[in-house]
Amino acid sequence: MLKRLLLIILTLLLLPLPAAAGEIRVFAAASLSDVMTEAGNLFTESLPESKVIRNFAGSGTLAKQIDNGAPADIFLSANPRWMEYLGNEGLVAPESVRIFARNVLVFAGAPDLSVVSMADLPRLRRIAIGSPGSVPAGRYAEAALRSSGIYDQLMDAGKLVLAKDVRQALMYADRGEVDGAFIYRTDALLSPRIKIHFEPPPQSYPRVIYPMALTRSGTENPEAVEFYRFLQSPKASALLDRYGFLPSSDANP
Repeated sequence: MLKRLLLIILTLLLLPLPAAAGEIRVFAAASLSDVMTEAGNLFTESLPESKVIRNFAGSGTLAKQIDNGAPADIFLSANPRWMEYLGNEGLVAPESVRIFARNVLVFAGAPDLSVVSMADLPRLRRIAIGSPGSVPAGRYAEAALRSSGIYDQLMDAGKLVLAKDVRQALMYADRGEVDGAFIYRTDALLSPRIKIHFEPPPQSYPRVIYPMALTRSGTENPEAVEFYRFLQSPKASALLDRYGFLPSSDANP
């Protein structure tokens, strides 16, 4: 009897807690950390009774957290793949999927680094990219490197340092722990200690778009629906522009 009681208590403790009234749980790609933090602050200025709870990580990590039961109202991914993943699981409202913003991939490193194209990379010692299995920026970087025919060469030589998300790749470059990193232009603009050296050919990797959607539970949270609408407002567009993001060019991905 005691064992059964303990098992019930343990099961209840492991269940995800529902969001409290007024809470908006936003799961967003790491590269959106700054812009989403400010967007949440702007939103709560007009609705102080609301509280935006943010969770930033690699898009794949976030999607799997939601799939495993983590409470989320809005999901913003750096790659349509993970939005499709949750859509196939029935965890996002398909009619709410929109493009939030666009970005571009760049190679950035110390200002005195002498590189101007993909062909210069094999002579570097260490290059950071997001882990391609879960980090969209890493998948884009892998695609660009494969298109240039040097991905396997760099991987076999142990020159690729896999980061848990794009912000960690930025940190490695910012600290000088790697020669350079493949990150988004918006991330590179955050650090005065690194310089954008080149952009991979745009045809060498999929275009970088950030789809967003309400989760199934998010559609039942009035505050989350209001924040979702706010993210499509002129105020949000101006914020994206200030952080270096490109505007969405289509209503749907």
